[in-house]
Amino acid sequence: MKKIILVRHGKSSWIYPHLADHDRPLGERGIRDLPIMGARLKNKGIIPDLILSSTARRAQDTAKIIAISLQIPESKIQYESKLYHASADMIAAILKKQDNEHQTVAIVGHNPGMNEFIYQMNGELDNLPTSGQFGFTLNTEKWIELKPEWMKTWFIDYPKK
Repeated sequence: MKKIILVRHGKSSWIYPHLADHDRPLGERGIRDLPIMGARLKNKGIIPDLILSSTARRAQDTAKIIAISLQIPESKIQYESKLYHASADMIAAILKKQDNEHQTVAIVGHNPGMNEFIYQMNGELDNLPTSGQFGFTLNTEKWIELKPEWMKTWFIDYPKK
């Protein structure tokens, strides 16, 4: 069985309005919420083998904070430019290309793509909030076999829960 953890990047800062969207950093709330969310994963015994992150600054910082909280070496984070504002189909395509040695993969990315992916994979959630996490189990041993009918909601968590 494969496991997927979708992590929406932490709340970003708008303090520097001249910055390009890709370069926006985390805001105070994101910096505050992410270690808590990482600790919740750790308390549940959920440790990804690999973290795939958008290259946006706020997503990269989110991935690093989650990795620190889970005591995962930064070498287990891979930055994927195609995850920046990725569609549901792009998220699925990236997951399908993963090495089958990875049992649990975390994806750090953005809405609306994450919401679309959750919906397409038969998950039930209207909106994944910033720093939110949505876990799926996938009833297969091969990432290439990612199909909605084999997906099951594992958990849903977010800062205000």
